[in-house]
Amino acid sequence: MANNKRILFGTDGVRDVANLANGNMTADFALKLGRAFVLFLRNKNLNNIKIAVGLDTRKSGAMLEGALKAGMLSAGANVCSLGVIPTPGVSFAVKHLKADAGAVISASHNPAEYNGIKFLDANGCKLSDQDELEIEQIYFNLNNYDFNFTGDLVGRDYFMPELAKDYAAHLAKILNNNLNLNFKIAFDCANGAASTIIPELVKFVNINHAITGASPDGLNINKNSGVMSMDNLINFINKTKADIGFAFDGDADRVLIADAKGRIIDGDIILWTLAKWLKAKNLLKNGLVVTVMSNMAIEEHLQREDIKVFRCPVGDRYVLDTMRKNNAGLGGEQSGHIIADAFTSTGDGACTAMLFLNAVHDLNLDINNLVDNFGRYPQKLSNLKLSSRELLNNNLDAINKIGNDADLEIKNLSSNQGRVFIRPSGTEPLLRILVEAKDLKLVDEFSEKLILKLQSMC
Repeated sequence: MANNKRILFGTDGVRDVANLANGNMTADFALKLGRAFVLFLRNKNLNNIKIAVGLDTRKSGAMLEGALKAGMLSAGANVCSLGVIPTPGVSFAVKHLKADAGAVISASHNPAEYNGIKFLDANGCKLSDQDELEIEQIYFNLNNYDFNFTGDLVGRDYFMPELAKDYAAHLAKILNNNLNLNFKIAFDCANGAASTIIPELVKFVNINHAITGASPDGLNINKNSGVMSMDNLINFINKTKADIGFAFDGDADRVLIADAKGRIIDGDIILWTLAKWLKAKNLLKNGLVVTVMSNMAIEEHLQREDIKVFRCPVGDRYVLDTMRKNNAGLGGEQSGHIIADAFTSTGDGACTAMLFLNAVHDLNLDINNLVDNFGRYPQKLSNLKLSSRELLNNNLDAINKIGNDADLEIKNLSSNQGRVFIRPSGTEPLLRILVEAKDLKLVDEFSEKLILKLQSMC
């Protein structure tokens, strides 16, 4: 493979409909990918390799877990089987166990029929594009490698479900238990990996709480629950008379919040709140990292706080990379991936929830005023579905030109208080089209016109 563009890996690992014929998420594929990952680690001169492996609640998870681990064990690596645990729980386990790497079997926010595999390094962080490219090159050339270890050289599988409770206890320590929070908190676990953690977490902390979406059956992950269906959380808040609610995605590396009025406190507002709190605690370092999708209002607010804001491409690993380059102590996405450097090395929904509760208390904030006080610029995010990824790839140059021209046009129309951003999805044949400006009417009209132009071309 002379190609330097990744084929298997998208923005968050490999993802596909599980067990689809000729797809990228079959048992055979997982076995080979497990072998390729171990061989990649061996190329780094690692021996006695130890890998922490966790999964979410999808029915296909057991099939893929068995195959992935078989590939790893056959290549001589030892595996620490964590069972159902959030992605950040695997990150915690990697560091806690001093493992060489981690692997997560999850398709995050996607429906139950999907599944995915993503890898973590020895620091519990997601791999770089270059690392994933190297794994792909090994995968496509497995016949050139020796992986048939025998006897004592075959890897050993260690079953370690207790790590999930250790992770919950770790999260509990983040919340200042002397806060005496005088409000009720609702949690929506999306019938995913948070279902194993949140019920354990609340045993350790002194909070009045209610939990929904914590009865996974293998097929209901993300279904009418979690971050993909915030109405479920809002209705649950009303039903339980809670004052605030936290919703997670399937692998619990994301969180979104709803207030008692049923308004969404998204990643931008969470980051705005945490940035001020971390600065007061001298933990913000050189500033905050947001992606190109974050609302322009965040820069307006944080400029007044003398906090630097750096932008990066979509994807929490790009957030982390930009944080490292700029020595920023906080970063995240509008979608709810938040990384607070002093507390976690990957997006962690439950950790973010605990930090947010600390911040609200310490800054004496009224949760029900946060949305109004943030005053976001109107945004319209549209998804334009294309017939195939090949069609998308063949038209990227033309799409980029349309996007650049549209961005210049809206800046002229809005006195530089607007922007357009178009990006291809990393997991589906979709174009994600963002139009933002202070004038809502301009946003709606411009978005409609832009989508029609893109449709005619694609």
